[in-house]
Amino acid sequence: MTILEGTVKHDYIVTDIVMDEMIMRRLEALGINSGTKLQMMNQKKNGTVIIKVRGTRWAMGRDIAGGIQVIPAKEEGSHGGD
Repeated sequence: MTILEGTVKHDYIVTDIVMDEMIMRRLEALGINSGTKLQMMNQKKNGTVIIKVRGTRWAMGRDIAGGIQVIPAKEEGSHGGD
C-alpha cells in the first residue's frame, strides 16, 4: 500500500520508494528511505499528505506520497511499551 492509503495518526514502515531518481535522492536526504518509520499526521482534501519522520513534519503532494510504499508498524512498538 502507499502512504496515500494510510490512516491518520497511524505509524508505518517504508518498504520501497517508486519514483523519479532525483526525488528519491531528495527523500533519502530528508531521512525517508526503506526501513524508515513514519506517522501519517494528516491528509488534506487536495491530496497533500503530512507525515512525521524522526520528529520532523513534512508535507508532500499526492504524486510523491503515491510513490512511497509502506506497511503498518507493529502496534506494540508504536507506543514505547513491550
